[in-house]
Order: sequence, then structure tokens, then C-alpha cells
Amino acid sequence: MAAAAVRLALPPLHPSPRHFFPATAAAASATNLPRYLVPSPRRSRSNFTSLCSTAAGTHESSKGGCIVGDLLDYLNESWTHFHATAEAKRLLLDAGFHLLSENEEWDLKPGGRYFFTRNMSSLVAFAIGAKYDVGNGFHVIAAHTDSPCLKLKPKSASVKSGYLMVNVQIYGGGLWHTWFDRDLSVAGRVILKTNDGSFIQKLVKVRRPLLRIPTLAIHLDRTVNKDGFKPDLETHLVPLLSTKLDDLHPESKEKTASSSKLHHHPKLLEVLSEELNCAVDDILSIELNICDTQPSCLGGVNNEFIFSGRLDNLASSFCALRSLIDSSQTSEDLSTEDAIRMVALFDNEEVGSNSIQGAGAPTMFQAMRRITSCLARQYVGEDVIERSIRRSFLVSADMAHGVHPNFKDKHEEHHRPEMQKGLVIKHNANQRYATSGITSFLFKEVAKIHDLPTQDFVVRNDMGCGSTIGPILATGVGIRTVDCGIPQLSMHSVREICGREDVDIAYKHFKAFYRTFSSIDRKLVID
Repeated sequence: MAAAAVRLALPPLHPSPRHFFPATAAAASATNLPRYLVPSPRRSRSNFTSLCSTAAGTHESSKGGCIVGDLLDYLNESWTHFHATAEAKRLLLDAGFHLLSENEEWDLKPGGRYFFTRNMSSLVAFAIGAKYDVGNGFHVIAAHTDSPCLKLKPKSASVKSGYLMVNVQIYGGGLWHTWFDRDLSVAGRVILKTNDGSFIQKLVKVRRPLLRIPTLAIHLDRTVNKDGFKPDLETHLVPLLSTKLDDLHPESKEKTASSSKLHHHPKLLEVLSEELNCAVDDILSIELNICDTQPSCLGGVNNEFIFSGRLDNLASSFCALRSLIDSSQTSEDLSTEDAIRMVALFDNEEVGSNSIQGAGAPTMFQAMRRITSCLARQYVGEDVIERSIRRSFLVSADMAHGVHPNFKDKHEEHHRPEMQKGLVIKHNANQRYATSGITSFLFKEVAKIHDLPTQDFVVRNDMGCGSTIGPILATGVGIRTVDCGIPQLSMHSVREICGREDVDIAYKHFKAFYRTFSSIDRKLVID
């Protein structure tokens, strides 16, 4: 942000730490700063800048099973589904996982840890038990990397009443009124040309506030508080970039002479080129989200809440990822395991999952087949794959609706999940969730053995029920599935809230699932 301010010949308005940790009282006292402006201690991160526009950011080490600090770092780096996948990739590489390519042959071994990405927005990682035998099952936790947001249209440049505006599409079912009057910017993926004529992808994130969607003053809309705020999503939800420049500087004209200036504002492309340290003409394609610039942080009088965007569903994604990494750190962690532990992070859940990188694609099933075939050192027949899937179990992890203190009647009377009380197991008789009596029992048994709390949720009969990737994967692959999630408020708002303790409980529950599910599953025979 400071670099951006220098470019504009303006002083920075405020420091921009990756996340705020109000509990660092000693540091605050030493620096005479308010607690909420003192960043937490951080350890250096590995060199992983090939996909990101900046190298800034570090991660605080976990202590006593608490991963909240690391989650805040992950959220602050993961402005888009691309960045979330890139951060997951970095974490896996740092932990010693081996990167695979779907385009190449795999060489896998029992006790090994591997992963691959698709479209840099979905990811599958797995750790093979040392005692794995062909036909044994997969123990999977699946989540998604995308969140409701605004995305730039292919032709985003427009001018209204003397302002440069950026045309956007709505993605998913967001609470769009919460995007008004926020300090916004852009982040995402671009395609660049190189000196040798090849093309590369690069992730970009403009950290300084760049855009704003202003509300209409109440003096011009006197009945808004009575009638409700009902913006037209095509004409009112358009971010403002700057005042119109009647004449670009000569150097700006030269820089954008052969670029995509007809599709996007030249000044926006200049900002991107500065962030990427490339020429404007090198930018061939952009795929950008509108993002809120306010950092994720702790809140509440006891720092018991997490205030952040994209908790749905990056909180679940991070807990799943860390539980896999931490449950397979050493050879001893996998020495007695006879199954394969897996994490699958998909894109496009918020719009139905019907994409090559979504849960509707056969990505997970194809990975299971390839893994089984590779470990068998020969082509594996359908019967082996079917046996393996029948022995497998999927945890579909997606955020849950905590009871709202101001709208408690929106919840069924006896199923009102509360924050700080553990994972919520979701039930729906009409199969909007994939949970069954058997899968719920098995997942609760994991919690019971490790003294972890759980809660239950069903929607009211007079209300519609949302869904998850759970039913999609359960029907597409034929795998036993339980749907669960961390309770939260303000789901699909630009700024959401969840409980700090629930993040650690979810992490411990997922880690316990990997470590103990095999022994629990052996005790239950149904068919």
C-alpha cells in the first residue's frame, strides 16, 4: 500500500498489517499504539512468489492446537479463489507434499504425500497410509474455494456522468447491499506474454482501495428506511473508479496504444501493470474479482469472533487443509494407516458446481481411480474401484447458519446452532444435505472419542433449504457422506462473522477424523 501511495504522491493513510491481533497488549504498550493496530508476531514464509504479485505476508506458528492466527493470514492472502488455491499450494509444498500434474504420469508410494491443482482454483491433496492395500478406502474432507462476489465483465470500461465506472457481473447469491460504501479493489488472474513469445499466468492483488459503490443520499431517497434498500443489480451496483480524464497524459496514451483499452480503462490496466511489474501491452487477458480491502481480524470484547469476508467457505477449506497436513507430518503419522487421507477443494460451488474445476466434474473420482491404479502398478478393474469407494467416507465441510439473536425465529425451535459450541451436522429429509443416520453417527463417534462438541441443524418446514457439494459428490461418486459446517452469522455478506473457538474445534475434529476413522468404521457393519 505504501508503494501505491508513493506512486500517487500521497502519504499512506494508515498502516496495513495482514491481520490485527488485539491480544498483543505488551506490544501495544511498547509502541504506544492502540492494541488493534499492532500486528501479531510472524515467522518468515518460504519463497513462493511465482503466482502472486507481491511477496509480502508471513504466518504465525500455531500453539496448543490453535490455528486462528494462521487462518487470519490465509484469509488476508486469499482475496480470490485463485489466491486461496495458491496459498494452499504453498502450504502443502512447505509441508513436504509433492506436486503432481494431471497431464503427466504419477509415481506414488505408500507413505507418500501428494497434490495437484486444476485451473489454479481447485485442488486435491492426499496422504497414502503406509499399510494401504489396493481396494482400501479414501477418507475425504471436501470444501470450496469460491465465495459470492462481483467480477469484471469482459468489457468493463464505461463512463457515467463524468465518472469512470467498472462494469461487473454478480457471482453467486451475495447480500449485495453490503457491498455499498466499502473500500474495494481488484484481484485475480491475468495472462501475460513473455519475451520469448510464450504465455504465463500471474496472480495480482491491488491492496490499496481502488473502487467504491456509493449509496444514494437519504435526501434523494426519503423512503429507503421504510420501503427497504432495493438496488437494481445492473445499473446501481457499478463501482466507481475515478473522475473522467478529458485527456490522458501523452505517456499514458503511448502505454495503452496497443493494449485492451477498448475493453478496460487504461488507468486500471496501468495499475495492474505496476503491480505485476510488466508493460501494459504484455497484459493479454484479465480475470478479476472486486474485493473488500478491510483485513480479516479478531473482534468482540474477548476477541472471541472472527470478522472477515469469505469465511464461507475458506474457513472450512483451511481447517481441512491444515488437518491433513498436521495429521501426516511424519512417517509415524501414517505408519498404521491403511486408507488414503484426502482433501478436495473445489471451485464454483456458489453457482452450482457445474464446471471443470467444480464438484460436478469427475475430478475426485478420476483422482481415486488414478491413485488406486498407480499403487496397484497395473490397470485396476471396476470392481476394485467400487470396493474402494464403498469403503470410503466423505466429510462435506461448508459453513452453517448459526442462530441469529435478532432473528431466532428463522431457525427451527430445537435446532438452533450456537457459536463456540462445535461443528454443526446438517440434516435434510429431502436430501438437500447428504447426511444419513449412519454417517451422522460415525462422524459424531469421532467427536465423542476426542471429547469434542457437535450440534445439529434442520431447516424449518416453512422455509427452503440450501445445499452443498455433499449431495453432488455423494450421488456422482457413490460415497458415504456427512454434511457439516462451522456456525456463522451474516453468510454471503461482504463481511461475515464466526466464532474463534469453533475454528479450532473444527480443526481438531477433522484431524481426529483422519487419525481415528479407520478404527471406528471397522466396528460398524450395515450391509
